[in-house]
Amino acid sequence: MLPTPRHRRTHRILAAAAGLATVGALAAAMPASAGQDSSTPHHHPGSGRYQDVQLLSFNDLHGNLEPPTGSSGRVTELQADGTTKSIDAGGVEYLATHLREARKGNKYSITAAAGDMVGASPLISGLFHDEPTIDALNKLDLDVTSVGNHEFDEGAKELGRLQNGGCHPTDGCYDKKAKFRGADFPYLAANVTDEKTGKPILKPYWVWKKNGVKVGFIGVTLEGTPNIVSADGVKGLKFGDEVETINKYAKVLQRQGVKSIVALIHEGGAPASTAYNYDCDSPGAGDGISGPIVDIAKNVTPAVDALVTGHTHQAYACTIPDPSGKPRMVTSASSFGRLYTDTTLTYDRWTGDIARTAVKSANHVVTRDVPKAADLTSLISKWKTLSAPIASRPIGYIAGEIGNAGNESPLGDMIADAQLAYAKSVDPEADLAVMNPGGIRAGLTYAASGSEGDGVVTYGEAYTVQPFANTVNLVNLTGAQVITALQQQVSGANEAAPKILQISKGLTYTLDLTKTGAARVVADSVKLNGAAIDPAATYRVAMNSFLAGGGDGFAELGKGGDVRVGGDDLAAFESYLTANSSATAPYPVPTADRITVVR
Repeated sequence: MLPTPRHRRTHRILAAAAGLATVGALAAAMPASAGQDSSTPHHHPGSGRYQDVQLLSFNDLHGNLEPPTGSSGRVTELQADGTTKSIDAGGVEYLATHLREARKGNKYSITAAAGDMVGASPLISGLFHDEPTIDALNKLDLDVTSVGNHEFDEGAKELGRLQNGGCHPTDGCYDKKAKFRGADFPYLAANVTDEKTGKPILKPYWVWKKNGVKVGFIGVTLEGTPNIVSADGVKGLKFGDEVETINKYAKVLQRQGVKSIVALIHEGGAPASTAYNYDCDSPGAGDGISGPIVDIAKNVTPAVDALVTGHTHQAYACTIPDPSGKPRMVTSASSFGRLYTDTTLTYDRWTGDIARTAVKSANHVVTRDVPKAADLTSLISKWKTLSAPIASRPIGYIAGEIGNAGNESPLGDMIADAQLAYAKSVDPEADLAVMNPGGIRAGLTYAASGSEGDGVVTYGEAYTVQPFANTVNLVNLTGAQVITALQQQVSGANEAAPKILQISKGLTYTLDLTKTGAARVVADSVKLNGAAIDPAATYRVAMNSFLAGGGDGFAELGKGGDVRVGGDDLAAFESYLTANSSATAPYPVPTADRITVVR
């Protein structure tokens, strides 16, 4: 989910603040790319014809400079005996060390990313409009990235500032000694064009060159970005088809003599296993992955030699056949800096192309058992000091870990209840509240993140959960519209990947996953406080401004009448937690039993 710009919240909070140890391996042998003689000899050590080019990649960092906590800071590793184990992972201090170690001995090394480097970030970055993350990426020696949908959270002008530097137009410069210089690497936005001019808002492609070796990169975000970003963030922009755009610029690169091409695509898939080292090419090429990236990969021109992807926060290194039927590597490195992908591209100096027979790729864990990179530690310390007075402020207490996983999550229930409580405070006629799951960016961990003590929730932790600065809006919907909205969770744009709304206390229904489409929501099971929803009656419904604008495919929620725009959603959550918890009576872990799921 990618809601409204954060500048309102940031400005307000700042004003208040003023008073290789790699694990696992995966390799795939692949036939030569289209147009290349399949009899071309394989790479031989010491051969002058072939040059191995290392491609290190990651995606969906989301401003996670510090090691993410809870399940967001762990990855699952498949063991030789078929069991799995969980490994703590992530944190840019460790990511820097791993990347630097991986580059040793590789004179031809490129580091690339597939979008969502910023946006939905923890407070240490989000509070400062993600300048800290851009600074960190510069230190990580990132060479190039595509834009993701979250890069548009604050609009194209702010994205341009992150690229080119300069002080924030509202909040000014945070570092009085050194003006923010922007990204040292290019953001690529080939399929994002200005509606008036038809031209890309940023560079569509970029070429890496060294000693005669040339590798081109084309960057795109998902065509559906406008459906998951606030309208303000994408105003005046057009998002083109991913395949058409990549194929167009592949021809442009080829005309320039660049035959080795990598696509950076902020769209992804779902592997059959959550283990980062799962062999998704077993039993057959691509059998272990599903989702939008499969069709994209099958239609992107064979001129493209590899696809680095993201968006779904999944880990995979798979081969998917290109349009000529030949396998091609498609990778994703989970999210939050927990993994990085190491891909070897064997460059043929005679043809200028990649010998796909030699391509291999593997995801590696960003473990925390390596030394921290001192320059990144220093960067984190700087921004943490600036944010500490705000981040460390206690706002409430919890009795245990309150997670955000599952169709209905304990934290989802809690946030929906908080929004209903706020709604009733401004309009006693409020009946219910709904919350989109994508707007809940992390769970609340019980273990202390600093010196606050176990079970204490700080403002910084709450900010990490809800970083978007949405407002809590109230709208009138008929009972029939409420049911339709619930059905839109599992139909239309959300049928392939359901988005289950989190619901406030008193609202109950049955979700029958044995059925398909809208029928999965059993209409006559929808009840409010034990009484069946009356299709003809009017209900006062609270939701964040993103949903109230029809975001995440919930068009029906965007049709509400008698709209009342309320206050900040995080402020509503803070007030609720403060009012309903104490050191002696912490907030209990919700049971998440409002939706009855039939499988």
